[in-house]
Amino acid sequence: MKEDRAVKRQYLSTSHTYVPWSDQQHDILVEPSEPMATGGASSNLKLQVEDKVKKNVSRRIYMLGLGKVGKFVAHSLAGIPNRPPITLLFHNQSLFRIWDRHGRAMELQQHGTSEKREGFDVSLAESAEHEAQLGREEGETIYNLIVSVKGHATVAALSTITHRLTSESTILFLQNGMGIIQEVNEKVFPDADTRPSYMVGLSSYRLHSEGQFAISKHGVGTMALGSLSGSPPLSADPSDSMQRSGNKVTPSTRYLLRTITRTPVLAAMGLAPIDLFQLQLERLVVHSIIDPLTVMFDCKNGELLDNRAITRVMRLLLLESSLVIRSLPELQNLPNLNLRFSPAKLEYQVVSIARTTASNESSMVRDMKEGRETEIEYLSGYIVRRGEELGIQCAMNYMLMQMVKGKDRLGMKREAGLVPL
Repeated sequence: MKEDRAVKRQYLSTSHTYVPWSDQQHDILVEPSEPMATGGASSNLKLQVEDKVKKNVSRRIYMLGLGKVGKFVAHSLAGIPNRPPITLLFHNQSLFRIWDRHGRAMELQQHGTSEKREGFDVSLAESAEHEAQLGREEGETIYNLIVSVKGHATVAALSTITHRLTSESTILFLQNGMGIIQEVNEKVFPDADTRPSYMVGLSSYRLHSEGQFAISKHGVGTMALGSLSGSPPLSADPSDSMQRSGNKVTPSTRYLLRTITRTPVLAAMGLAPIDLFQLQLERLVVHSIIDPLTVMFDCKNGELLDNRAITRVMRLLLLESSLVIRSLPELQNLPNLNLRFSPAKLEYQVVSIARTTASNESSMVRDMKEGRETEIEYLSGYIVRRGEELGIQCAMNYMLMQMVKGKDRLGMKREAGLVPL
């Protein structure tokens, strides 16, 4: 406790204007845009599948959600040799008309050119009850599912197709934030015996939506993939972590991993569960600082920098986040834990991403402007919840979370004409 207080005093007493450290000081930093995999992590995941399993694995991949990453992944998968059958799951009938008007194709714009890819199947995501009411036969089993909806919409989206998922299915989550899988386990798949296997993907692509079925890509990016259980990993060894959690690697998990990693445009690599968990935490900290602060100050990412008052707020938030992460029981046996997740290292990542995306609006700002619910519960909210479990009060993160929620609700009331302007 005395050591933490000393670190806090030293950290807050430094200059309020950000000054980069020497390369030697941050040589172990894992940049979000350059995820590092431990040697052989991808092959280790593949070797976990029992060789004696000889069943055929369905090649069809279902896409639930038409976010930027989901559209980019669908477009990329459609361009590989021997491409898998791909089905886009729509949540309402109006999307079918938009799909027809767009030529039934997914469009990618980059380097001043536009490329459309066709051959997708489309289907309506319907619950078993709705299918029964309409007299339709139950849809076929979904073995490979990629989910890219917003965190707060995940439970509702999955609930419509729960009857089509089994313990042999694999769900790949491509989302920001943490705590979503735990919520899915509680509300959608409470029975561990019938629960699908889970994978998580973290991407660093710079994408912009250009329409319902069109995106533009700027620069390069990568994706880190890993098989993750419903509870945080307890070991750096993939097989040990999955055995403890009961999350075995099914044939569909192996197939989905191989298909994603053999897609050159995605630049995907496999990580061991513990490495993926650490990368998730680093990404969480970046988004939990940049996204809500840009919402409260109504600014672009780069405008958060070189401002003494905002730097002070950032550092107070980072002190809390760093303490919570360094106290997590899942990470206690890791070397260099205190160095990798120190407030200074985390600040370096936040500042680096803010500078790289200086002219961009954060996704939370766009959600707020367009009247959509934000993902604050899975960013600052995750830090607050884990802090409570450890007896750590995260007053700054809690306050920022409530401020974003308050601004969101105030905006909704104004739209409804309930607040006088």
